[in-house]
Parts: sequence; C-alpha cells; structure tokens
Amino acid sequence: MTKVAIWCRHAQDNLIAVGKNIPWQIKSDSEFFLHVVEGCNVVMGRLTYESLPNRTIPNCKIYVLTSDYTYKVSDKANHFVVEDVRDFKEFSEDLYIAGGAQVYEAFLTGGAKLLPDIVVDCVYDGALLPDLKGNKINISSCLPILDKKYVKVAENQVDNVTRRMLIKRGDFVDQAVMKKILSLMQN
Repeated sequence: MTKVAIWCRHAQDNLIAVGKNIPWQIKSDSEFFLHVVEGCNVVMGRLTYESLPNRTIPNCKIYVLTSDYTYKVSDKANHFVVEDVRDFKEFSEDLYIAGGAQVYEAFLTGGAKLLPDIVVDCVYDGALLPDLKGNKINISSCLPILDKKYVKVAENQVDNVTRRMLIKRGDFVDQAVMKKILSLMQN
C-alpha cells in the first residue's frame, strides 16, 4: 500500500485555501489533481470534502476525516466518515491524501505508518483571486518535514504551477504508483 499526499500551495505564503475556496483558478492544476486520484481511495477533511463540486470526485472512494461521527456524506456507498487518522495505519490499499492542512499535518507527523511514501508538491506562483472571504489556510508547518524526510525525483512547470514529486528517503516506493504520477506530470 502506498500513501500519496497531493496539494497545491501558493509560492509566497504556502496558502492552500481561503475558507472553502482554492484562491486561484488554474484548469490544468485541477485536471492534474483529478487524473492523479482517479479511481483511487482519497482521504480529506470535512471542509475539503464540502468544497468539492457535488461533494464528490468521480470514480473515487472518499474517506472524510472528521471528529463528527454523525457527519452525513453525500454518497453512502462510496464515501465514509473516519474519526481517527490512526485508522489508516493498517489501510491495505493505496491512499491519496487530499487535504486540508490539518489532514496533511496529521499524516506527516503521525509516525512511520502514516507518513506518505510520495508527496506531490504543486506550487502556484501567481496572483490570488481577490475578495475571498474566510480563514487563510496554509501548510507551512508541513514543509520542514519535506526537507528532512523526502528527496525530489521529478519536477516540471505548467501554467505557473511547479510540480515536484518527492519520495520518502530510504524506503521502497511502489513503482506503478510512481510511474503513473510521473506520466501525468509529463503530459
């Protein structure tokens, strides 16, 4: 089983959201994300889940990490509520970690069995959308962990977004998962 964290952050401030909104609109970035997670198991927090169009990603099982066990998902057959990140320590399938900031931090600081094998670090270096309301959410606390525990194996740039694929130092990484992501980065 491979764990993959994927995010896009703003270059100047590591911002990933303002409230429930991504503070930029880059079609190629959204399409890249959807292609990477297509057909996969995806875990995200409640706010990220609520920000999805129609609260879904086509052809994916979605695990909503929330402390509210009564939370209602939009698709009971394919979406599930999980209260504790530690439930993913023994998860037997590939898992894609899609935010928000608290979810990323929980996996990156949760010990060896939760630490993602691969991180897809997309960095947007452009203007933010004006007039967005809500809390500014950033992942600055996650970045020192990348420097310490990961090594960059690929990088490219598309539409003002630099995409880097990092793998965990000293561990085996599933070649099929890595090749899939590399192939999508090159398209």
